[in-house]
Amino acid sequence: MPKKKLSHRLFSALVSLLLHGKPISRSSSNTNTTLPHPSLLHKSSSSSPPMEKLAVKTLVLDVEGGLLRSSSLFPYFMLVALEAGGFLRGLVLLLLYPLLCIMGSDMALKVMAMVSFCGLRASRFRAGRAVLPKWFLEDVGEEGFDVMRSAMRRVCVTKMPRIMVEGFLKEYLEVEVVLGREMKVIWGFFTGIMEEEEEGGDQEEVLLEEKKMLVDVVGFSTSLEFLQHHLSHCCKEVYLVTREEKARWSALPRDKYPKPMVFHDGRLAFRPAAGDTLAMFTWLPFGAALAVARLAVALAVPYRYSTPILAATGLSWRLKGEAPAPLAAGAGDGARRRRRGQLFVCNHRTLIDPVYVSVALDRPVRAVSYSLSRLSELISPIGRTVRLTRDRDSDGRAMARLLDGGDLVVVCPEGTTCREPCLLRFSPLFAELSDDVVPVGIAVDTAMFYATTAGGLKCLDPLYYIANPRTCYAVQFLERVDTSPARERRAPSTDVANLVQRRMGDALGYRCTMLTRKDKYLMLAGNDGVVNTTQDNHSSPGKKKMQ
Repeated sequence: MPKKKLSHRLFSALVSLLLHGKPISRSSSNTNTTLPHPSLLHKSSSSSPPMEKLAVKTLVLDVEGGLLRSSSLFPYFMLVALEAGGFLRGLVLLLLYPLLCIMGSDMALKVMAMVSFCGLRASRFRAGRAVLPKWFLEDVGEEGFDVMRSAMRRVCVTKMPRIMVEGFLKEYLEVEVVLGREMKVIWGFFTGIMEEEEEGGDQEEVLLEEKKMLVDVVGFSTSLEFLQHHLSHCCKEVYLVTREEKARWSALPRDKYPKPMVFHDGRLAFRPAAGDTLAMFTWLPFGAALAVARLAVALAVPYRYSTPILAATGLSWRLKGEAPAPLAAGAGDGARRRRRGQLFVCNHRTLIDPVYVSVALDRPVRAVSYSLSRLSELISPIGRTVRLTRDRDSDGRAMARLLDGGDLVVVCPEGTTCREPCLLRFSPLFAELSDDVVPVGIAVDTAMFYATTAGGLKCLDPLYYIANPRTCYAVQFLERVDTSPARERRAPSTDVANLVQRRMGDALGYRCTMLTRKDKYLMLAGNDGVVNTTQDNHSSPGKKKMQ
């Protein structure tokens, strides 16, 4: 056949693949070729593999082309640069963005990896498990996810460094094997250089063995570049989705997550695309100046006047329902009970939770906390915070003294913050200290920065909060809950704590879990989250089940 005619047929076949997404059938005779022969094209009305047939097949899935909706990898490397390396590293990556746009995809990938990883300590890198999974999950296409979940066995290949995606794919999508390039490490530090993938590895041999055992291996992607991957040669069929079809993919609903997203770390509250990152760096000088002004107003001006001033600058809040009236003294035995202070039990979103409870009540409160930095305590507008020691008897006595003194006490029985619409397990200690408690539901919306961290500097939490362009705190007081059965030992305190948790979850629309502070820190920081030497007697290790 003339070369010109063969080239024309090959070009026509490639155009057909791009326009119609037809699957490519491979035979053992062409496993060493980069592209299939046009005569081996297999006609199909759909660019996605039949779901019912994948139950007995192994799927080789291209992460960037067959799972994620976005075609840009820049936001994920920016997350690594900012969260693991700091603002200066992120600024360097942003300044290189125009050059990345005119580079080839492989060269741009290498440059982003170099800037994001070079000099980071390998043993301390946790962004792949603590930061990136949230943003990857929000970028997963429901259609690609359905294809992946239908397969008997799933092998994911990625152009990104494997350390960035492995935690997300294995922990949240239950993928068996993840193949990607490794980052070179010298003396415990990342060099920023990605090692090239080796062909003929163990995974390729396994796939070839599966073909011999009549187990079909199918590939799924949207890019012809996937055909150049050595594992694509093991596939009997490769399904390519067109760009137009992928553009219509919808985001994966939260109720379809194989594992609920409860914990994640990092300061950024937005996906750092190039334009959004530029807006953040533009805002930072103004945000720092505004944070100083906001802090001065909060510390120097009474609540009655400071809250409208702060709301005008973007720190707004709203009260759902009505604040409870102060308890009036009665007679007899009831007087003794009512002269005691009132215990407010709230879910924990940030360190500033007690401040807004105090603002909503228009009365001073005393907050109790397990861990609080000296800086946070110094700039707190509600006075001195009582520190708990995680010793049950000692903490119980400290809170009882506050209540006996008539104080309004705010306690967060979760023991740590949670960003997602979930409630962690409530410690039952509060149910044994008062005859009734007032549950307080709290929701927080921030525009740019999270005011919590598991692996960063906690002393900066309130500063990040007030540096946001816009925030909104929602405070909702629920009906009092009678906790006297727990105090009088007529009912287990854990049952009363679970009752309060369920009522708060129903009011907020949050999921109730049995996860604890220890679970959060083991996942995000690699430790049990205990700051001092006293261990948390009420936390238990291991994986907890959702209620």
